[in-house]
Amino acid sequence: MAPEPVPAPERGATRIADRVIAKIAAQAAHEALRRGPWKGHGGPQAPQAPHATVIVRKPPGKDGDGGQARVRVAVELGYPSDIGAQCGAVRRRVTARVGELTGMAVPDVIVDVERLHSAHLHGEGRGRVR
Repeated sequence: MAPEPVPAPERGATRIADRVIAKIAAQAAHEALRRGPWKGHGGPQAPQAPHATVIVRKPPGKDGDGGQARVRVAVELGYPSDIGAQCGAVRRRVTARVGELTGMAVPDVIVDVERLHSAHLHGEGRGRVR
């Protein structure tokens, strides 16, 4: 005879470290920027990989649901490009991936554009930057 399963609330909870959520968010931002039509824009320097910081506002309950995190992602983008569209793609992807992998809601994703890369700024481009 097999033992009866233990109900979920009595099994305990798994705590996900803030740095793990930050790594998930940074990877999601990288995926969002890699997928967009803007990839390949910018100068000869490869942009730094996105990095993220996370503040967990409310940890998930014992059932693994109900947590909330605030995420700040720093990115470097090619220029000229649609910066607003790229930031929107990063927000959507980070919200979706953190939710899928951790079960946490992400009501706030702040995207900081730390640097713009342009061939025109490094002398390789010709013409005007508009």
